[in-house]
Amino acid sequence: MFEKDLQFRRFQLYGFLKNLRFFEPFLILFLLSSGLSYFQIGVLYSIKSIATNILEIPTGIVADLYGRKKSMLFSMGSYIVSFLIFYFSYSFYLYILAMIFFSFGEAFRTGTHKAMIFDYLRIKDIEHLKVQYYGSTRAASQLGSALNSLLAAVIVFLSGDYRKIFAFTIIPYILNFINLATYPNFLDKSDGKKSKTATLKDFVAAILDLKVLKIILNTSSYSGMFKSIKDYLQPILKTFALSIPIFVSLDNEKRSSIIIGLVYFVLYLLTSFASKNSWKIEKKSSAFALNLTLIIGALSIVFAGLSYLFKLYLISIIIFVLLYVIENLRRPVSVSYISENIKADAMASVLSVESQSTTLLTAIFSILVGYFADKFSIGTAISIAGLVLLIFSFFISIKGKKEAS
Repeated sequence: MFEKDLQFRRFQLYGFLKNLRFFEPFLILFLLSSGLSYFQIGVLYSIKSIATNILEIPTGIVADLYGRKKSMLFSMGSYIVSFLIFYFSYSFYLYILAMIFFSFGEAFRTGTHKAMIFDYLRIKDIEHLKVQYYGSTRAASQLGSALNSLLAAVIVFLSGDYRKIFAFTIIPYILNFINLATYPNFLDKSDGKKSKTATLKDFVAAILDLKVLKIILNTSSYSGMFKSIKDYLQPILKTFALSIPIFVSLDNEKRSSIIIGLVYFVLYLLTSFASKNSWKIEKKSSAFALNLTLIIGALSIVFAGLSYLFKLYLISIIIFVLLYVIENLRRPVSVSYISENIKADAMASVLSVESQSTTLLTAIFSILVGYFADKFSIGTAISIAGLVLLIFSFFISIKGKKEAS
């Protein structure tokens, strides 16, 4: 195992505070209560993904050249502006602006913090433990999400207002800004010794490797689909909560907040456990694990939609929990697999390519799922999404443990 030093705790604290997004378990319900259709919600998700997609490569390169810590601080600031707009606004178009600021936060964060972790492992000469290390930091993130769901449920239950959760979310992001400011300067990578040409050369060389691109598509396809459908668990949970004869004296928002908070709490405890133990899967065979979980995930999405169609809400909820677990089993293995095939100096840039692929797929799937949800039903839309991913999975299968070496 590795030494759990002060910087490891800072990495954990970052993930924990980052995932105190009190709005997440109720985001779709908040948008629906604001009068938006599923298609409009899909458009918002797509705009967020496209904006993030456009920004991720240049922000990754900026992070490599001018300082990762500065990039992370700007990320936290952008998130805070986004939350303020959501809290004070009631317009679909202002929600678009909020999503764009949120995208700035995502773009300056994704890939950059992972690169800081892997750089730290390289400096400490414990790169061989990267799956265990990254899995442990991700586990702290999921524990933050578990606590997040309970706190969010309390906020909604006491206030009866989804909007309040955006105001409360600002607090942990201010704390994370302070935490990131304490990161050691040797992780900042801001000495400028490496030229722009050299950084771009490393970046282009990595993405022109077709085997690397195949791995990126394998890792990003499930994540992209997952991110486009994961929040549909919220209306399913609300439907389930209102269909059972408990807490009938409470109004609909308070009744559903109890069920949503409890389910998300259990869900994130399970995903935390999955993240922490993902190295056991990677130890056997990364390629096999990524291929298998991709197919299982696609089939699970199909059955989640079918279960909802036939009003088997509890089964649909259980399958959604499985989808979250699969995502958190895949992520540490995926990041490790990619990191083995690129240079440390271009780490943030290339990890941004993987994130860019994920966000582009999320943008496409979000609009399609939203359209089909309005035209047919939530269940039909989810089932169609699963079939698309299942077909796609057969074309991006990975052969061999280190195909891109």
